[in-house]
Amino acid sequence: MDKDIGKIQKNATTDILVRIDDFGGRKGVTIREFVTSDKYTGFTKAGTRVPAEHFLKFREMINSVPLSELDAPAESVKGEYKPKGAKPQKTLKPSEEELPDY
Repeated sequence: MDKDIGKIQKNATTDILVRIDDFGGRKGVTIREFVTSDKYTGFTKAGTRVPAEHFLKFREMINSVPLSELDAPAESVKGEYKPKGAKPQKTLKPSEEELPDY
């Protein structure tokens, strides 16, 4: 059972793909590079896997990264980029009850 969650373009030939998977009977979240080129199309070795039992801690760590320290544009809850200088919106964290069971 593999379920793609989304991808971010890293460059012209590489995307970063996030997916829920079942590896060796254990569910988790995989974050891996996917290359599309003349020589090779598929996943690379670059990436990591977070076991399901550690996912909530991983998500807390990611959510604690201040956007101001990344010098990156703030995204709204809908994922739209805001123009430079715009005030960032407060990011809402879903409660544990709102999270899907994987």
